[in-house]
Amino acid sequence: MELNLKKPIVFFDLETTGIDVATDRIVEISLLKINPDGKEETKTMRINPEMPIPQQATEVHGITDEDVKNEPSFNIVAKDVAKFISGCDLAGYNSNKFDIPLLAEEFLRVGVDIDLKKHRFVDVQVIFHKMEQRTLSAAYKFYCEKNLDDAHSAEADTKATYEILKAQIERYNDLNNDIEELSKFSSHNKNADFAGRIVFNDKGEEVFNFGKYKGQTVESVLEKDQGYFGWMLNSDFPLYTKKVLTAIKLRKFNS
Repeated sequence: MELNLKKPIVFFDLETTGIDVATDRIVEISLLKINPDGKEETKTMRINPEMPIPQQATEVHGITDEDVKNEPSFNIVAKDVAKFISGCDLAGYNSNKFDIPLLAEEFLRVGVDIDLKKHRFVDVQVIFHKMEQRTLSAAYKFYCEKNLDDAHSAEADTKATYEILKAQIERYNDLNNDIEELSKFSSHNKNADFAGRIVFNDKGEEVFNFGKYKGQTVESVLEKDQGYFGWMLNSDFPLYTKKVLTAIKLRKFNS
């Protein structure tokens, strides 16, 4: 089963210093571009996170400070990564909740102007969990009947994710071989930001998805609790969440 593509799709995976989208950094990125004609392009690189890699992170992916000390920082490779994914759909495993938000943070941090919201996202883990409820290694075994020997190697995980998506489409008759439909199916919420702190309600309004104002529109909260905006900007929220929040405030102010 081959993917029915109208534009290229890039499968990607990040290995990082940890799991906090707002504060952790990329130490390895692998990108696998599948073109509509079936041609494949792969780009894998180690990244110097410019911070110590915690031991617990090294235990997961095997990458140490020594391994990346002479590698480029994300600031050096960001424009190449942005160019590689330009005009492409994006896919990954748990990418909607982790890889996409963290990549967006890295781009914002180094000032590379790329609007990831213009891309469609396919999260293979969401499809898997909706259908079977398993892990990546189990998914690979279940769908592809193979063992994922190099789990938590960014390149191995990326290639496995691509193979799993093709196998999912072949297995489930009600799963359309169409990236737009797959993107919709693999989304839990319609997020306004990438971290899911702000989501759209049924009326298309941005609402908070956490804390004491969960379920209330952002505009109404900012109007009745004027200190909430400043609190969020000064707290450890992802940069993209702050960007979305600021845009909503400015939109209300300008209207």
